[in-house]
Amino acid sequence: MSRNAEIARRGAEVLVGNYAPQPITLVRGEGCWLYDADGARYLDLMGGIATATLGHAHPKLRAVLADQASKLWHVSNLYTTEPQIALAERLTARCFAEAVYFCNSGAEANEAALKLARRHHRDHGRDRFEIIAFEGAFHGRTLFTVTATGTPAYWKGFEPLVPGVHHAPWGDLDAVRRLLSDRTAAIIVEPIQGEGGLRLPPPGFLAGLRRLADENGCLLIFDEVQVGMGRTGTLFAHEQEGVVPDVMTLAKALGGGIPIGAMLTTRALSKALVPGTHASTFGGNPLACAVASAVVDELVEGGVLDHAKAMGERLGQGLRAIAAEAGPDRVLEARGRGMLRGLALAGPPGPVIEACRERGVLVISAGGNVLRLAPPLVIEAEEIDQGLAVLREVLCGGA
Repeated sequence: MSRNAEIARRGAEVLVGNYAPQPITLVRGEGCWLYDADGARYLDLMGGIATATLGHAHPKLRAVLADQASKLWHVSNLYTTEPQIALAERLTARCFAEAVYFCNSGAEANEAALKLARRHHRDHGRDRFEIIAFEGAFHGRTLFTVTATGTPAYWKGFEPLVPGVHHAPWGDLDAVRRLLSDRTAAIIVEPIQGEGGLRLPPPGFLAGLRRLADENGCLLIFDEVQVGMGRTGTLFAHEQEGVVPDVMTLAKALGGGIPIGAMLTTRALSKALVPGTHASTFGGNPLACAVASAVVDELVEGGVLDHAKAMGERLGQGLRAIAAEAGPDRVLEARGRGMLRGLALAGPPGPVIEACRERGVLVISAGGNVLRLAPPLVIEAEEIDQGLAVLREVLCGGA
């Protein structure tokens, strides 16, 4: 029995079976490459689901992690720690926000944002508790965030869901307008839908949501958990639309692989969360914050963001060429922006994912029929070309 199979067998005996992992056990990573327990090497084009911002075992992140580990790991938020403040300073200096709440995941960040919206209105004597989200959205797995998630398959078996959450069709401003009322607390939206199939917003959609929120008096929340931190060509995806939210959530790429989430908002709105209203034991952990600060520095000052823009264009051009070559019988269209790209397939993506893995390339799915690529932002041109060559072989039959 191979080491991959033996480790998988052990896992099946002791782990809850809520995941269906691929039949390899990854034991080591370096840059954009991963190695399994049997020594096989794979080009990582899924980046821990858009999380391994700087690739695997990045030397600067390793150094920062080791340095912080020699000083302070965890003390809770009953005490102030400098790494948490340093990260908050970096983030607020680069966006609309003036205050940051740290947690451990995207779901927690969105949970905090939704609770903030309700609490803010209640503090002002307004009975606003309803949330408008979108079909195809994904906001997390807590009960509140899974209710906001616009895919019924995620709800099944967990009913009754949180009351007051409504879903509008993606891109439909008129539908949003019909759902708005004096009970609406917030609109929550991904600037680009990730899990929903890499769906870009129609022109003017985010700006229209901003206008509707202002007219109604509700908050506008941008979920940038998957699309933020340089993933789509700018530090935050909403920058490309020229629209500013009231609240923004981050996670995934923020820590470069270390678990961390963040909710960012204005100082005025942050006053809704006074001591005792919301908390996280591990939120703002010194280890995670130190690493996340290094990620921000590398993106902005280390040239990674500019590099990712160029590589994102190269990846997009290559995928469009594959879509044209494969034809509509296999590939419907190329989708995405920056380093969040994909191919909408005419059939299920599972066989394509398997065929790519067998050829040493790791990709994942999104939105049912979409093949998703979210590689580390440090990927080089020759690595992109190598991945595209495998995709072309699988989808175009080697033509």
